[in-house]
Amino acid sequence: MKKSDIGVCIAMYSVCAFFLYMTLQLPKAAQIYPLCVIALLAALTTLHVFNMIRSAIREGVTSGLESFKDFVPSQFFIILAMIIAYLALMPYLGFYISSIIFMSACLIFLRVKLWQIVLAEVSVIALVYCAFTLFLEVRLPSGTLLEAWL
Repeated sequence: MKKSDIGVCIAMYSVCAFFLYMTLQLPKAAQIYPLCVIALLAALTTLHVFNMIRSAIREGVTSGLESFKDFVPSQFFIILAMIIAYLALMPYLGFYISSIIFMSACLIFLRVKLWQIVLAEVSVIALVYCAFTLFLEVRLPSGTLLEAWL
């Protein structure tokens, strides 16, 4: 077991608690899907806790910081800046356009091959469109610039 896993589990339970609080503020009819996702996340986190305990009994406890030996701070902060820009641009460009730009920028920065970038973007956008727009009928942000242009 890694000591760092304890913090991850605490963070995941905190996320579950926060979203449970927010979900319970929704109308009853809108609570079903979020509650299922929260329950699944809590169950998976609990399963991870059991695996951590089993691992601690068998192998002992390690610091867990050895996982960060190859950490590249510049890469982390550049991707973080891209995420912030993505979130800032979404209200203006809309979900699909900003997602395509974000995915392209990240994958190009990480030196992914062009055909893999295209395949990933087409797959993710198609999956999101089918799942959210067609199946769940969720309106994703269309963007004020796109609405003004159309």
